[in-house]
Amino acid sequence: MNNTDDRKWEILSTEYLIRRPWLTARRDHVKLPTGAENPEYYILEYPDWVNVIAITREGRFVMVRQYRHGLQETLMELCAGVCEAGEDPMESARRELYEETGYGGGHWQRWMTISANPGTITNLTHCFLATDVERVSTQHLEETEDLTVHLLTEEEVRALLEQDEMKQALMAAPLWKYLATKR
Repeated sequence: MNNTDDRKWEILSTEYLIRRPWLTARRDHVKLPTGAENPEYYILEYPDWVNVIAITREGRFVMVRQYRHGLQETLMELCAGVCEAGEDPMESARRELYEETGYGGGHWQRWMTISANPGTITNLTHCFLATDVERVSTQHLEETEDLTVHLLTEEEVRALLEQDEMKQALMAAPLWKYLATKR
C-alpha cells in the first residue's frame, strides 16, 4: 500500500453556516485530486471528546444512565465529556469521571482514539481504561446534566452490547475492544 500519496482535497473556499458553543457547521468548496469539484461539502467542527471504561477494585463497571434527546431514549453509557480548551485528554477524562460519578483514583491508560465520522466531523474521541477506581466524592453535575450512576458486572455490560442496547458507537467500540482483549 502506497502511503506517500495522501490524496488530500484542496479547499477553494469556506463559509461558516453556524457557530455556537455546541454546534459549528461550515460549507467547504473543495477540489479533489481528480480535478472534480464539490461546492457543497459540509463539515461539523467539535472539540475533542473523552470517554472512560472505569472499573472498580471489585470488578464493577462504573456506568451512567441518561436521557439522550436525539434518540429520545434513556440509555446506559460510559462516563464521557468534552476536552476543555488546552486540557490534556487524560485530565479531561479524569475530571469527567469525578464530576459525573464521584469516582477517581486507580490505574489509568490510554485505550484507543477513534472518530465518529472522519468524513464530516473534525474531532477525535480519546478513550481511556481506568481500573481499581473507587468512590471518592459525590457527583458534581452541571445544571444541564441529569444522570444516575450504576455499577454493572462484566456480564451485564456484555449483555447491553449483545442486545444492541448500547447505542453510542464511540462507547461500544472501546467496550468491545476491552472484552475482546481482556486476559
